[in-house]
Amino acid sequence: MSEQREATDTARPEETAHGGPGGEDRDRDPTPDRDPEAVSRFVERFAGELAEAGMQRMAARVFVALLASDTAALTSAEIAEQLKISPAAVSGAVRYLTNTGMISREREPGSRRDRYRLHEVLWYEIFTRRDQLFLRWGKLLGEGAQTLGPDTPAGERLAETVEFFHFLHDELLGMLGRWRAHREAKFGPGAGGVA
Repeated sequence: MSEQREATDTARPEETAHGGPGGEDRDRDPTPDRDPEAVSRFVERFAGELAEAGMQRMAARVFVALLASDTAALTSAEIAEQLKISPAAVSGAVRYLTNTGMISREREPGSRRDRYRLHEVLWYEIFTRRDQLFLRWGKLLGEGAQTLGPDTPAGERLAETVEFFHFLHDELLGMLGRWRAHREAKFGPGAGGVA
């Protein structure tokens, strides 16, 4: 607990009502002492990096907004308000993110509103799905190499690509296993978070 929080250790009304200490609804962001402009700049900068890497720009902004949320979950209205975008833009972005498996949609209890949430082990999930994609591509490329003829330049190129995907698969499995052990040693068994 921070020294500043210890000095004023009474719950603010919004904490009690919205999931802070003593609150019932744990999916609401507490109201930490953060500079909203600095948070917004971070969201836009990291979203820009993700867009440069190939992610859709609006999906990247929504993804980073969720990543920067203490609860890792927001409603469409909360996303639209935070990013100053239209509901239609939110809809398209969350559709992309749910289809790619980067977030999930859940219904708020007793409400018709959906919340969009990052997976607990987000990066692990992303890399695991990528590994499955490499396996599927490797299988198809192997068939392609046979179809083209293993002794032809095109067949050899595909066969080398298959070997590369097999290599990535094996290395990724080992790396993810080492990550699980590292994460448990650093954060404890069953640690939450998004890694």
